[in-house]
Amino acid sequence: MTRRRTTAVVAAGAATAAGLALASPVLDRLVERVERRLMRITQPPPHPSQRALALHATLRAVDLHADSLLFGRDLLVRGSRGHLDVPRMIEGGVALQVFSAAVKSPRHLNIERNDDRSDDVTRLALASRWPPRTWNSLTERALFLAGRAQRLAERSGGAFRLIGTREDLAAYLGDREANRRLTAGVLAIEGAHALGPDLSTLDALVEAGFRMISPAHFFDTAFGGSAHGIGKGGLTPLGRDLLREMESRGVVMDVAHASVATIDDVLGAATRPVVASHTGVRATADNGRNLSDDQLRGIAATGGLVGIGFWDTATGGRDAASIARAIVHAVGVIGPEHVGLGSDWDGAVPVPFDAAGLPALTDALLDAGLEEPAIRAVMGENALRLFAETLPGE
Repeated sequence: MTRRRTTAVVAAGAATAAGLALASPVLDRLVERVERRLMRITQPPPHPSQRALALHATLRAVDLHADSLLFGRDLLVRGSRGHLDVPRMIEGGVALQVFSAAVKSPRHLNIERNDDRSDDVTRLALASRWPPRTWNSLTERALFLAGRAQRLAERSGGAFRLIGTREDLAAYLGDREANRRLTAGVLAIEGAHALGPDLSTLDALVEAGFRMISPAHFFDTAFGGSAHGIGKGGLTPLGRDLLREMESRGVVMDVAHASVATIDDVLGAATRPVVASHTGVRATADNGRNLSDDQLRGIAATGGLVGIGFWDTATGGRDAASIARAIVHAVGVIGPEHVGLGSDWDGAVPVPFDAAGLPALTDALLDAGLEEPAIRAVMGENALRLFAETLPGE
């Protein structure tokens, strides 16, 4: 979630927030323009090689982060805007997509320093006519977005499934062996502020299907510091309680956006695999949002996974080759079994291809010299293994 989205969301919500009586079609067109402006494809790659297409057709691709539920377009329809929908997931061979709920985003967003005193998701909720229960409750926003995902699955006729348990995952993968035109999703929460001031809502959120939570997004929370916050402190006592309760429920801790101190604290306390769902590596893009080699090693030591992002702040470039360079570096540090994909599709960041264009990354990884077994692991098998290990049983 970037400054571009902040500015556009302000515009999208300002009319409603100011009490102007705009008709629904006007608001719909305004939100659509926001999406078209923010979810750009920067440098579409050339058509992938035949070798890449042949390999990609055998992969079970998994991506660990997309914000596609937020804006509310119909994800069963192949869209002309945004980065992801069910038809494009199927075209691109995406077997499993993590859909994140971002419930609060400060104005004038930046990667260095933000506080929690403003919120542009409120403006988006008003402009998009979310139900009143979501206007002042971050927990209700997360539950509303989970409901969107559930209705998507119900309307899909079986083409899209929501995965909440190990048994769900095994049954879905078995069915997909016979029919590759199936796809699925797992739900995540981007920032534990969605829980409210304590852990009393955790069970309701787990019941709604959320299986990954990060302690902070773009500002410090009661649970831990953000890489983009003011204090950038570590995991708080409440955050340590959250980690313990998440692990007992089969919910993965995600340290994407976490401060250095919070990452260190999580890695020191975790007893189950830790994920950085969408990030970069400082070796190819040196900024506070990305991970050092020591942090890569720490996540790998938990049995966890690092999802490499597709946008320029994560990779240091705007093409598929830049993503491949970051992946190859991470593989060189921690081995291919702990690296995955974390696109940030529909997260208001520019990316070089949408979900249908994912074979371009397979091509770039081949060009970068990664062997086919490593490509297979990075593109999805690592994430499938992690979910098989961490998801709760029925």
